Amino acid sequence: MRGVAFIVAVTVVAEVGDFHRFDNPRQLMAYLGLTPSEHSSGASIRRGGITKAGSSLARRALIEGAWSYRMQARVSRKLHDRIEGLPKAVRDIAWKGQLRMCQRYRHLVTAGKAKVVVITAIAREMVGFIWAIAKAVAPAPA
Repeated sequence: MRGVAFIVAVTVVAEVGDFHRFDNPRQLMAYLGLTPSEHSSGASIRRGGITKAGSSLARRALIEGAWSYRMQARVSRKLHDRIEGLPKAVRDIAWKGQLRMCQRYRHLVTAGKAKVVVITAIAREMVGFIWAIAKAVAPAPA
């Protein structure tokens, strides 16, 4: 994936461990503290900033990687060389993620959101695609 080179990948895998313990990507997002906090009472629901639960190291690495989605979706020569030997399923998930996150970045910035808020939202979506790739590649534990 774009924004996920060796350091970010190793950091996330080391901090998360087994991706199969999360049934869906939202659980992984919450584990890493990338979901909004919520204060609710009755019918009133107020959302706040991210919860910052979990590993700050993994969260910071993901947010640093999310900055690469500011530019237009494309596969650079360096990225092409890196993904050449990967399975087609992984490349398809990564390309779908790149298209979605680049489009989402432009949409949120155009809507007037602060760039740090936008990047946090992109990092949250990036975790979802990382989860999908991990589930597609890693065999289920016996």
